[in-house]
Amino acid sequence: MTIEVHPAVRFEDVATMLGPKKSPDANVCWCLSYRLSSKENRSLVGPARGEKVRELIAEGPVGVLAYEDGEVVGWAAVAPRAETSFARNRKIPQIDDQAVWCVWCIRVRPGYRGRGISHHLLQGAVDLAREQGAPVIEGYPVDNRGEKVDLTMAYVGTRSLFEQAGFTKVADTDSVLDGFPRVLMRRVLE
Repeated sequence: MTIEVHPAVRFEDVATMLGPKKSPDANVCWCLSYRLSSKENRSLVGPARGEKVRELIAEGPVGVLAYEDGEVVGWAAVAPRAETSFARNRKIPQIDDQAVWCVWCIRVRPGYRGRGISHHLLQGAVDLAREQGAPVIEGYPVDNRGEKVDLTMAYVGTRSLFEQAGFTKVADTDSVLDGFPRVLMRRVLE
């Protein structure tokens, strides 16, 4: 198994991970809920969500994708915090005014889970942020203390995943997901 992680710049590859699985008109997340304002996010339905992702890709990478032997197997959303709703989030604190990037969604396709792909994706997000000049990257995983996290809520990652990638907890948050508190984890990139 050879895993490679690359910036997400091909719409078709992003759609493999985030797009509707059955009907092209389905109203799926497309990982836009944190990237857009609540108002814009709610206004986009069905195919308009995918078109918004296509527009964002035209401006540059919207995250990173993991590939195994050329097949898309995972996704991580990463962008400057200022371009996400985390810049205005009242439950997750803003620590300082640095040009922080954040990673908020890590997904691995069914059939590929449990093989360490999340680790590759998180490192790819770190690498992309560093290449784009970010001084710091943050994540907001759950602090599950080793307990099982429901797969539908595991997209934020776990504290241990981030610690293994060199992140340090710098703050508690008021956010809770699947009954677990979320913590603010940071890694300095300079």
